[in-house]
Amino acid sequence: MAPADAARTTDGARTRLARRLDRAVDGLDDPRSPLVVVDLDALEANADDLVRRAAGTPVRVASKSVRVPALLTRVLARPGFAGVMAYTLREALWLVREDVTDDVLLAYPTVDRVALTRLVADDRARAAVTLVVDDVAHLDLLAAAGAGRERPVRVALDVDAAYHPPRLDRVHPVHLGPRRSPLREVADVVALAREAVGRGLVVVGAMTYEGQVAGLPDDVPGARLRSAVVRRVKWVSLAQLATRRAALAEALREVVGGPLELWNAGGSGDVAEAAADPVVTEVAAGSGLLVPALFDHYRSFDPRPAAFFAVPVVRRPAAGTVTVAGGGFVASGATGRDRAPLPWAPPGLALTATEGAGEVQTPLTGPGADALRIGDRVWFRHAKSGELMEHTDLVHLVRGEVVEDSAPSYRGLGLAW
Repeated sequence: MAPADAARTTDGARTRLARRLDRAVDGLDDPRSPLVVVDLDALEANADDLVRRAAGTPVRVASKSVRVPALLTRVLARPGFAGVMAYTLREALWLVREDVTDDVLLAYPTVDRVALTRLVADDRARAAVTLVVDDVAHLDLLAAAGAGRERPVRVALDVDAAYHPPRLDRVHPVHLGPRRSPLREVADVVALAREAVGRGLVVVGAMTYEGQVAGLPDDVPGARLRSAVVRRVKWVSLAQLATRRAALAEALREVVGGPLELWNAGGSGDVAEAAADPVVTEVAAGSGLLVPALFDHYRSFDPRPAAFFAVPVVRRPAAGTVTVAGGGFVASGATGRDRAPLPWAPPGLALTATEGAGEVQTPLTGPGADALRIGDRVWFRHAKSGELMEHTDLVHLVRGEVVEDSAPSYRGLGLAW
């Protein structure tokens, strides 16, 4: 089933989902809690949708939103996907060493001196990994690790892609978007690029992540006015960013002696918009594969939830209430109700306002509670994508009513990045 909006999925569909997932995992030798599954049919439909929206521009997989190497391998084997966007340098080195990929963009600056020394000393890793930088201090760390003309390292410039309203900016700076890079003006970007080239580094690309477009729901039920404002901000932000990217690309062409090899942009929420910019050579996506609850209300794509976790009912403290074991997997970001896990299947269940999702137990109330017995499972969706995988060592890959495979997460492989 591929609902037009996951949040409006019918109660009947959620009931059938719970029954299907229950049948798939009933025969497991070790039905641990939480029990995490990925619905392969939904995952593959989401992957196809990302490629369709990218319209020929390669999609780089954001590993932080997956965190299961076997799933990364599956996705990378599909046409339209190329390379991994990693979140730590040690992870990037591991991905190359384990042959998951030979193309890694480390999308966040690193100050890991040990990992930098390993990168610089490894010819294969230096050819496969591109580091983002936005400060001379990052170049100093590379120099201290031995990077230079004899051992060149690939770098990309991470440029601020937030929206700055021109008129307001003249009076008081306004920043709408992630607070990432200090690089905004063309002169500052060019200056850092020249410094990198002068130190023997290879400037191969740029990154502009417009989180205020890619990461904000813009079709939220009950919030029509706010959603309309968000859509307007997205539109003006993309227009401003297209102009800025073109100017930056032209200026950097002079520094490196030709067009950049890569220009990374976008996220799951604006794949089509980012790919439409002629400067952009690749788009990034990760959450769009598993579709966590925070991605339910976007106009740009049809969400198909693909990742779920189950915890068992262990108490029935009162009519209309059950208690499940654990489940308190709250997502990162600005604290709010939208960061809590979402009871999904069977339907008719909700967290309580007083206890929320707990570390060792979670009370659930609602019309669905009285139908549950002790030992029954409740299937949740995490608010964010890959963070769920930090709470399990094993992920079951389900197709229909069958567990097709079981794969370790990073945690299951003993890896903590």
